[in-house]
Amino acid sequence: MDKPLSLWSRIAQALSALGRGEGLSSVFDNLREPPERSVAFTIAVIALGAKMAKADGQVTRDEVAAFRRIFQIPAGEEVNAARVFDMARTDVAGFDAYARKIARMFGPGADVLKDVLEGLFFIAMADGDYHEGEDAFLHEVARIFGLEECCFRAMKAAFVPDSAPDPWSVLEVAPGTPIAEVRKIWSAKVREAHPDRAIARGLPPEAVQLAEQRLIALNAAWEEIRDSAAHP
Repeated sequence: MDKPLSLWSRIAQALSALGRGEGLSSVFDNLREPPERSVAFTIAVIALGAKMAKADGQVTRDEVAAFRRIFQIPAGEEVNAARVFDMARTDVAGFDAYARKIARMFGPGADVLKDVLEGLFFIAMADGDYHEGEDAFLHEVARIFGLEECCFRAMKAAFVPDSAPDPWSVLEVAPGTPIAEVRKIWSAKVREAHPDRAIARGLPPEAVQLAEQRLIALNAAWEEIRDSAAHP
């Protein structure tokens, strides 16, 4: 029985299938169905990450390391990840062209698009700074993805230390919402963020750390609201 191809080998195959003169954004036209959505997700985060790296004018070692932490790139596979990054960085197509194709592939507002945006926030904060260019970039990607403004603010609150990360924003609920309703919303978001659910919607197993990060932020927000309600 043949050994299944690794995620990175499947990415290499997807890139090699591009026709002469086709840009990287064309790869998304060929990756619309499972199980290749995990390939599309990975290429989406790396490619948009490469475009975002140009937003603050530089690619830092921390940002490169962030890719490795998200995707757990094994030794010997870096070349395939680097090829995606370089193709996106040098592609004349703008990041908005990438974002629109990704949104069409998964469907505007899809949960997996939230996973992509979270990956980009993770990369943006890898160097410890959140630049104006990165904020504008991520805000526009969220808009193209069809994600609501409150969703963008929730992610920003969870990832950016100086963005007033109040727990209400993280859970996307209005301050003062009854505690029973907050608990119901928190429980639903925890189920949605479970790694198994994330993998089912297209997140590759190599990137389950993103789902785990979301769970940590959701639980911390719920605990803060719950404790403040118990001790007003």
